[in-house]
Amino acid sequence: MASPMRSLLADLGRYVQSFRLFLESSTEHQSMQDFVERHLPELIASIGNGKSTINVLSVGGGAGEMDLQILSKIRARYPGVTINNDVIEPSADQISKYKERVAQASNLENIKFTWHKETANEYESRMNAEKKTKKWDFIHMIQMLYYVKDIPATIRYFHSLLESQAKLLIILVSGKSGWETLWKKHGSSFPLGDLCNYISSAHLPRMLDSAGLKYQLYELPSHMDITSCFIEGDKDGELLLDFLTETLDFAKTAPPELKRQVMEELRKPGCSEIRDGKVFFNNNLGVIVIEP
Repeated sequence: MASPMRSLLADLGRYVQSFRLFLESSTEHQSMQDFVERHLPELIASIGNGKSTINVLSVGGGAGEMDLQILSKIRARYPGVTINNDVIEPSADQISKYKERVAQASNLENIKFTWHKETANEYESRMNAEKKTKKWDFIHMIQMLYYVKDIPATIRYFHSLLESQAKLLIILVSGKSGWETLWKKHGSSFPLGDLCNYISSAHLPRMLDSAGLKYQLYELPSHMDITSCFIEGDKDGELLLDFLTETLDFAKTAPPELKRQVMEELRKPGCSEIRDGKVFFNNNLGVIVIEP
């Protein structure tokens, strides 16, 4: 009998809901903000040298939380320079949240925003069809490589768009995270279809080495409180389980044995740490900065 399990991406509304809850329950954005504060200034130190305009491309920009932090650092490094910020994002809901965020922000003079409601693959196809090759001074792909069909080809394509002093920033879950443990063990049981790949920062060096690219790696500590996942019938817990397994209504549709194994795995040291009666999932991130 076919499994009733369906990919979480089959319901974009629930995906966005579970993603927002994941951000609230985890230190994901704090970890990224820490990286932006501590490391980004040195990485962008020469991207705009001698330029009156800096072109930034955000691939999978979501609702713009991290984009605006990155832009503020670029603006601080190059005061008075015009920044063109193009955003590729397939979710209309996320774009609308992004636009609200921009409308409420006060320090965005000299930054021009253009949104493209499309996937990275659609952007590439459109540019090829229009025979356009726009070059960029900074490209970032934060937590989005899971959703492209051919990861090495996507990296190669966006890398080919870098100006000579530019950088390509990629953030993914770390190869040392609970995600790697959970997905190595149970990923083949989750209903990904062709909408999502499992990839962590551990997979990238081999791809980048074989493409002859130069890069730097950083590890960012992060965790997520998943205690509610173990409370039967808890709505937030069910949403987080959906996010962890990329499965729509995992708690209700997973075969009982798979659910038991996943819940057991989530408590183990390979995935989580138990402190003061709470379960904290290892959400460590890997950052890869690729040179032109």
